Amino acid sequence: MLLKKYFIAVLLLTSILPGCNDLMVHEEQTIPLNINYPAAFVVNGKDNTISVIKLSEMKVTETIKLKDATTPHHITLSPDKKQLAVAITSADLSGGHGGMEEEATNYKVIILDAETGLVIKTIVLPKMPHNAVYNATGDELWMGQQADGAGSVIVYNTTDWSIKDVIPVGKSPSEITFSADGSWAFVANTDDATVSVIDPVTKSISATLQVGEDPVGAWPAADGNMYVDNETSQTISILNVATKTIAETLNLGFKPGYAAYQEKTGELWVSNATDGKVVIYSRNNNSWQRKTEIATGADAHAIIFSEDQKLAYVTNQGAHTVSVINTADYSKVTTLSVGRMPNGIVIR
Repeated sequence: MLLKKYFIAVLLLTSILPGCNDLMVHEEQTIPLNINYPAAFVVNGKDNTISVIKLSEMKVTETIKLKDATTPHHITLSPDKKQLAVAITSADLSGGHGGMEEEATNYKVIILDAETGLVIKTIVLPKMPHNAVYNATGDELWMGQQADGAGSVIVYNTTDWSIKDVIPVGKSPSEITFSADGSWAFVANTDDATVSVIDPVTKSISATLQVGEDPVGAWPAADGNMYVDNETSQTISILNVATKTIAETLNLGFKPGYAAYQEKTGELWVSNATDGKVVIYSRNNNSWQRKTEIATGADAHAIIFSEDQKLAYVTNQGAHTVSVINTADYSKVTTLSVGRMPNGIVIR
């Protein structure tokens, strides 16, 4: 009888543990790391950690723990490459960003030292931030906020972390990005199907552009455009930075997860989250044409290129991996296991 009770207790404990692990609060990184090498930082939404990939060895060498963080999302690097900003959403956005109901309260942005992995500052927020991004000079940190159907962007002064400006934008702002030259800021207003164009000096709205349904981010490119991924419309809106107009719309036929411009080849790489692929487009007869596709992993998401543009790194949220792809011949160099639900990635 005693043995039977013990067996039942073990079964119950085994069934409970996985659920507890999903909600586990990780201890903060307290021992300084020594990340003094070129690295990729990958945010793991389910594990509340950041995997550090040593680029010269193509392997995960460190794991940074995030304290009291539930579902970290995207990550950005300061211009001087000394700080990392991680948005804590407290929500699983892998299924899509449109119509997101905010029920949690643990919203924040965590600023980390990019070499030691230690926390520099935690900014607690009333509403969900999808990302936090530094301006071109690094003296400001911008993040979006949804409030009562309207949206705003909060601009923090990075010298003392005081609020410098609050800019009203459209409904449910998702990602905030800057043009490649840093001259304009762009806010994807997901529930408005618009993009707000902001002068980063005056903090004034220069234009509000209609795009596809459920835009997530306007991703910068060296060709003078921003590429807006519209989830529900399954399109890319091509926004010309100089004219502040939508110059073209690319119909995809799948829900985009991310769009990245490969400047050496002039290609547009778009992640197909539904089918676990990256689809590559090239210009032909003055329009974008599908060139090829690469199977990466379940729920393919963020795409980033190495500094020399020779390698592409793709986070696969459902596969818990990062695919490394040779951009010359589209071959897979390696697949790296990271934490659970990797989404944002940045290279330093």
